[in-house]
Amino acid sequence: MKYYTLISLLLFFQVIFSQQCSDDDSFLIIKDVVYEISDESYEGRKTGELGGEKAASYIKKYLINLFRENKNVDVYSQEFEFFTSKNPHVQNKDIKKNAENILCFIDNNQLETIIIGAHYDHLGYGDFSSLYSGDKSLIHNGADDNASGVALAISLMKTLYDSSRMYNYLFIAFDGEEMGLYGSSFFCKNPTVDLDNVRFMLNFDMVGRLNESKDLAINGVGTSSQWSSLLNTTNDKYQFKLILSESGVGPSDHSSFYYKNVPAIHFFTGQHSDYHKPSDDSDKINYIGIQDILCFVSDVIQSSSTIENFDFQETQNDSNETPKFSVTLGVMPDYMFAGKGMRVDGVSKNKTAFKAGVLQGDIIVKMGEFNVFDMMTYMEALSLFQKGDTTNVQILRSGNLMDLMVIFQ
Repeated sequence: MKYYTLISLLLFFQVIFSQQCSDDDSFLIIKDVVYEISDESYEGRKTGELGGEKAASYIKKYLINLFRENKNVDVYSQEFEFFTSKNPHVQNKDIKKNAENILCFIDNNQLETIIIGAHYDHLGYGDFSSLYSGDKSLIHNGADDNASGVALAISLMKTLYDSSRMYNYLFIAFDGEEMGLYGSSFFCKNPTVDLDNVRFMLNFDMVGRLNESKDLAINGVGTSSQWSSLLNTTNDKYQFKLILSESGVGPSDHSSFYYKNVPAIHFFTGQHSDYHKPSDDSDKINYIGIQDILCFVSDVIQSSSTIENFDFQETQNDSNETPKFSVTLGVMPDYMFAGKGMRVDGVSKNKTAFKAGVLQGDIIVKMGEFNVFDMMTYMEALSLFQKGDTTNVQILRSGNLMDLMVIFQ
């Protein structure tokens, strides 16, 4: 009798979740937030600059207004400092700047908390990490990277407030992700909730370009033995083409939580030609796709309540630090690629790989004597080289192995 009662309750709540996540309000929240913070008036939301401060202020005010009638919701800031240098080759020229995480806590008086994260910073005018090759300095609006993730996360918080009291929920809009996961790292060293009571962390970074095939990458599924079954079972209803990767370490904020033994996954709809360019604009976002992911994640959270022990586990080949390297090939990796090697999704003009003849679609399988199996081993291989070094890069192109000579600039 108790078993059937539990199943009935779960079905009842799933219907409520589906209604809440797919209503007009959630769609409007998503569209409002993306259009606003990817507007050129925010000047690319660079950390420590006026555009970044303006974005932080907007997100905070938006959350306060969204939950203005809800007494169990607290919206607050977490400020921190970082140092930047105008010239990295000159010592003692560091400039201290301010950054700010924006947090929203829904207190349902539960023991466990789920953390929902998305970084709101971007590249400003593209003076670092830009893949734009034009001569004129242009604003990088970052609609997909990562206004899309912020919008999804805020809408998800509203959906959870209206339909679920199973956990406490903490949303964190991280600052400084593009500069090196500054905001998530600071939070994990200075948490405002007990991390021992965090069931899991969900990170949304670049979720605005869901394609017709519904390809959805979820990274970090190896951080708990529960993820794979939970995600695949929930997906029976949605029929995303899930691309699951095990590693808890990746180029986004979930990595900071993995290092604190929190099961953490990253949702991602894939690379595109506008990545880290001025052309990443709001009119190219798939808003219905973001809402579809929202509904899927809502059901994942709902279904997770039936799991008694949501364990944490380390994933294979993860070191305590991402490999540090002083040279790059000048390529954009294809983070959706699940095969062996590192597939190239874009080549920067006049950079190392371009001069060596590397093309979009090539799969790098070896650098020098170092085999490349995935992104992590690719970065480990890069860390072995210095500026001026020459090495052979083996690629797979249209099923054929080729050797290219590379000179690191």
